[in-house]
Amino acid sequence: MGTASTSTGGPPATEPVGPLVGYTIGVTAARRRDELTALLRRRGARVVEAPTMRIVPLEDDAALRHATELCLTAPLDYVVATTGVGWRGWMSAAEGWGQGGRLAQTCRDAVVLSRGPKATGAVRATGLDETFSPRSEANDELLTWLLARNLRGRRIAVQEHGAPLDGFTAALRERGAEVIEVPVYRWAPPEDPEPVRRLVLQTIRREVHAIAFTSAPAITAFLAAADTLGLRPEVLTALREDVLPVCVGPVCARPLENVGVPVVCPERGRLGALVRTITETVPVRNRRELAAGGRTLVLQGSALVVGEESYWLPPVSAAVLRALAEHPGWVVSRADLLRRVWAGTTTDEHAVEAAVARLRGALGPHAGLVRTVPKRGYRLEVGG
Repeated sequence: MGTASTSTGGPPATEPVGPLVGYTIGVTAARRRDELTALLRRRGARVVEAPTMRIVPLEDDAALRHATELCLTAPLDYVVATTGVGWRGWMSAAEGWGQGGRLAQTCRDAVVLSRGPKATGAVRATGLDETFSPRSEANDELLTWLLARNLRGRRIAVQEHGAPLDGFTAALRERGAEVIEVPVYRWAPPEDPEPVRRLVLQTIRREVHAIAFTSAPAITAFLAAADTLGLRPEVLTALREDVLPVCVGPVCARPLENVGVPVVCPERGRLGALVRTITETVPVRNRRELAAGGRTLVLQGSALVVGEESYWLPPVSAAVLRALAEHPGWVVSRADLLRRVWAGTTTDEHAVEAAVARLRGALGPHAGLVRTVPKRGYRLEVGG
């Protein structure tokens, strides 16, 4: 067990030292948000929950019911299952409307395609067999398979999840197919947009070290929130330089890659793999080891780890410590700290003195690491 300080005063709280201690991770997911948040916190991270969208309940979704009725008006030639949760939701909703048996039989009489193992598992769970499932788990490979067939006059149902597959369905229609888009779990704006706005500002201020994205629409909505605040350029700069975007898969990552933001993705598009990628990648970018008094100090993210003790620091205090750690043992002037930590703001050197005082308070018994050099500035006391 270790100790962690989260405020400027009072005794430090006791908590375990995990691989993500010191790091703050933004979570934008709506579905499975609690699971993702729990996995990250279990590893020591602080989590900023800011769902960028909410899911429209199936029972309230007239569009899904209308699409289902269209599927039942005539035989289907092909049915495309894009996600496991979407397929199960569609079948469950149809059952609730008294159409479950008819829909299952209509799909059984068609050629069923599934995008990846989760969709395949959901299809088989409803008593159906898929004809084709791409190894890449990509819609593009599904589309290539379909376009190799004669589609003129064919009826194709495409189960969506969260957002329309405009390019996919347009290509099928160009080949003469009749396409029925089945909008399972449509996304809508969050009921409270304030957490997303705060995450935008925290991203710009580098108060989060990474943001986890589990869907392309979540990224689009996050960037739209930045647009609303007039801060898209600043957000994109932060994501390119300091705040690591971690996406569950390549399809999810496209909105960021399209605007020149490099992303990190796990090899497999699973929630556990996403958390593992965050755990392995974020510390590499934000970790520094220092020697002081015969001990190894680890500055990671916004925490100082000394053995089994961890001291969480306020964002500004952490920024001051990082600036001092760039040249351990060297004197850093108040003016230099002001330029590094408060760049672009109108403040004076009194802010530096106050921030150093808060930093020492947060460091508890290790406050002596930050030394005052009269009339010159401060230095990080290391070595020995």
